[in-house]
Amino acid sequence: MSNRQVVAAVDGSEHSLKALEWARAAALRHRTGLLVAHVLPDSSQLYAARRSALQDSSQPQEFTDPVTDHVRTLLADAPELAAEVAYESLEGSVPEALRALASDARMLVMGSRGRGGFAALLLGSNSRAVATSAACPVVVVPHEARSAGAAADASAGRVVLGLHASETPDDVLDFAFAEAAARGTTVQVLSAYAIPPAPTMVVDAPFVVVPPEGLADAGDDGVPAEREMLRSQTDRLAPLRARYPDVPVEQAAVPGDAAGRLVSASRSAALVVVGRHHPRRHVRSLMIGSVAHALLQHAHGPVAVVPTMPARPEQPSQPSQPEEGL
Repeated sequence: MSNRQVVAAVDGSEHSLKALEWARAAALRHRTGLLVAHVLPDSSQLYAARRSALQDSSQPQEFTDPVTDHVRTLLADAPELAAEVAYESLEGSVPEALRALASDARMLVMGSRGRGGFAALLLGSNSRAVATSAACPVVVVPHEARSAGAAADASAGRVVLGLHASETPDDVLDFAFAEAAARGTTVQVLSAYAIPPAPTMVVDAPFVVVPPEGLADAGDDGVPAEREMLRSQTDRLAPLRARYPDVPVEQAAVPGDAAGRLVSASRSAALVVVGRHHPRRHVRSLMIGSVAHALLQHAHGPVAVVPTMPARPEQPSQPSQPEEGL
């Protein structure tokens, strides 16, 4: 089992419980542990601090977290759980507490909005802040109002990868392929190119998906920019195909707005995966790219926002034993 856990952020809201179910399934798929985290509300943190300052021996030493207790009860009835399930009640601001806890996680899963804020908002401030700055991939699961129009079988659908062939970091591609491999499904790679609008162009027309083997036999038909983008995709995806030989790949190059196409694809996708940073910003920038921002605001299904991951230190090799002579 991998020691890189799936972390689920919960606050007791229906949105977060939906994200918890997504995280439970992800931990099982990846055969890793599940860590359920709840950041205590300000009132609870103030009460705990006051009790500690007063040192009142009549008060219990342990503070009961009703949200965590409720989640424990819910998971007790789950059909299957990861071999290792842990719970954490955290103090501090929600973004800072979750960033610290999930710094080395496989992924952090949270709902698109929690209990606070306006009900009409599509994306809560905490979800935005965590997706913008966490050191691990952040999966944001939309609330019911956003996912109501998605296909009923979306959970069994493809993993859609938004790819800028020359600038999307390798970590984004690897995350998408690893998720598809764990699900036993296809990676659909989607890139967009800009062209001048034509009077006959239908913006909302469905895009054409090209299998890799179809590129060699397609000749010179089609838009030159499309052909070049598909070739660039193929070159960029070659190492991933070698690393994940059992993952089917579909490629699509579409004109116009990448974010809009990805939002449309999210209706039937199991997951949409994008990089966090704008291609022309420094990879360590805390600014989120426009495509990722638009997806978090409008996607109908789960979205994974993947940062450039810090390099992991190599494990020290064991000294080799001298070979005995023959």
